[in-house]
Amino acid sequence: MARTPNPLWHTLTHLRGNPRACVWTEPMWGLSMALVLPYASVFMLALGVHDEQIGLIASAGMVSQVFFGLAGGIITDRLGRRATTALFDVVAWVIPCLIWAFAQSFWAFLAASVVNGALQVTQNSWDCLMVEDAERGQITRIYSLVRVAADCSALFAPIAAILVAQFGLEPAVRVLFVNAAVVMTAKIIWLYLWSSETRRGRIRMAETDGHSLWQLLAGYRGALALLLRSRGSVLALAIAALLAAVTLINATFWQVVISQHLHVPDPLLPFFPMVRSLMSVLFLFTLISRLTSGMDLKRATLRGFGTYLAGQLLLVLIPASRGDADLATYALLGVCLILDSFGAGMLFMLSESLVALHVDEAERSRVMALQRMSVMLAAAPFGWISGWLSGIDRTYPFWLTAGLLVLGAVLTATRWVPTHSEPEPKPEPVA
Repeated sequence: MARTPNPLWHTLTHLRGNPRACVWTEPMWGLSMALVLPYASVFMLALGVHDEQIGLIASAGMVSQVFFGLAGGIITDRLGRRATTALFDVVAWVIPCLIWAFAQSFWAFLAASVVNGALQVTQNSWDCLMVEDAERGQITRIYSLVRVAADCSALFAPIAAILVAQFGLEPAVRVLFVNAAVVMTAKIIWLYLWSSETRRGRIRMAETDGHSLWQLLAGYRGALALLLRSRGSVLALAIAALLAAVTLINATFWQVVISQHLHVPDPLLPFFPMVRSLMSVLFLFTLISRLTSGMDLKRATLRGFGTYLAGQLLLVLIPASRGDADLATYALLGVCLILDSFGAGMLFMLSESLVALHVDEAERSRVMALQRMSVMLAAAPFGWISGWLSGIDRTYPFWLTAGLLVLGAVLTATRWVPTHSEPEPKPEPVA
């Protein structure tokens, strides 16, 4: 009997067109931003930026993403998915990396964070570029592969650890930011040359040609009506907003709490994201791909919230040693990483898939722009709030994430909307 191939691996090897271009260029993230992001908050602390200021920078970045997110639908329709992705990847990543590389004060970090908010434009256009010409049944697996590509980037984490151990935190991080700008530039060029404009993109470019900015903005009223009429889209929006807030807090303060509260040495910091990412890849190719292969994604979403919640609660309950972190601390952090890798991997893939599955295909770019704007607007205050909480106690931001994950599980349990219109299989009659 022939063995059934792994569905995720089968999708990866059979991708064609824009989905292949987007997925196969994504690992370059690992040679650029993934090398330096684990050090971003600790780097700011080393330069004299306080916890509250770090939280304010995160919130300012989210507010910037709100405004860029609103413009993202118009820009994507006007310029096309392919051109918008190339242009705004430069604005959102290459330029901020160069600012970060030479930053000396809070204001430079704030400016870079505001410019980095343009990532919401390219996130919108890149999503459209990737899924608009894809088969509907492939969308969940395509987002799983995107997560795998991002997680595989952690394999390069030892490079950053060696640089920090050899040259010190500040000079090593500055070099890594310059490297990120160069590699992201190469990624942008490769994706542009390997991709083509989508069918829906060409239609929207023709439809918006000759329309003024105000006319295009007025079109958001119809897109907003479509969004609010869809219970599935509203639920997907709520789940995405909660996950964005949790992700923002973890990205900003996870490294801070293990460094400043649990006393993990700086050279070891990038190994934690590396282990989490590798575990996430393992789960995505095995357990997660099996749990999300059916039509009913509700149970999988609840599992994701529950597991992620367990990891966040365990993190705040780890006792801090007086000196450097001991063996028990590392063992408990390892359990946290396992729980986080499964929960976050599951929820990232599902939240993105739910948005794509419920959205109206004719108005995809504008509806998704409104969704992303709403998500960023809802998540923005949590940067400042978590920074204020971290200034009181480094564990407090993660009590907040635990509460947000509980809320997400409750909404999923009580407000779920099926993602497919196909009828559920009926049970066989008993003879």
